[in-house]
Amino acid sequence: MANRYPLRTEIPDIWLISDARNDARLETALAHLPHGSGLIFRHTHLDERRRRARFAKLARIARMRGHLVILSGSAALARQWGADGAYGPAGLLARGPACLRLVTAHGLHEIGKAHRARADALLLSPVFPTRSHPGADALGATRFRLLASRALVPTIALGGMTRRRAKAIGWKKWAAIDGL
Repeated sequence: MANRYPLRTEIPDIWLISDARNDARLETALAHLPHGSGLIFRHTHLDERRRRARFAKLARIARMRGHLVILSGSAALARQWGADGAYGPAGLLARGPACLRLVTAHGLHEIGKAHRARADALLLSPVFPTRSHPGADALGATRFRLLASRALVPTIALGGMTRRRAKAIGWKKWAAIDGL
């Protein structure tokens, strides 16, 4: 699938996902990410006014470092807020204006949905156990690789990921909330 983002042809390798848990460390984390990484801004715990203000502040910092800025929400909302793209489940991102679409997936069925939603990349999770979903079944490295091999777009490993784990499983593209 062709990437619809006009200024970049590659999906970054490393992604920071914002969350209420890592909010106090986001500015520092963005400054330490390798140039050209990505920020997925969620912060769904905030009301719209505070969420938009926090997005604007972090987006400025991220762009100064050459990072892509993706908004959790619809493609229309991402366009309205000036994000480089949208993040979420396939059903949310199947419609709307052209933008970079990062779609969440947890298994083969959702990978198919991501393809139909015109995903530019998918975040496949959870690779390892996470604090976000205690007790949830993790894919593990082998099942993750098997599912990722079925994706027609770049696959970003998510769930318990750290630089060391990404290296251990030999996976270049990964995202983390706490692992950076």
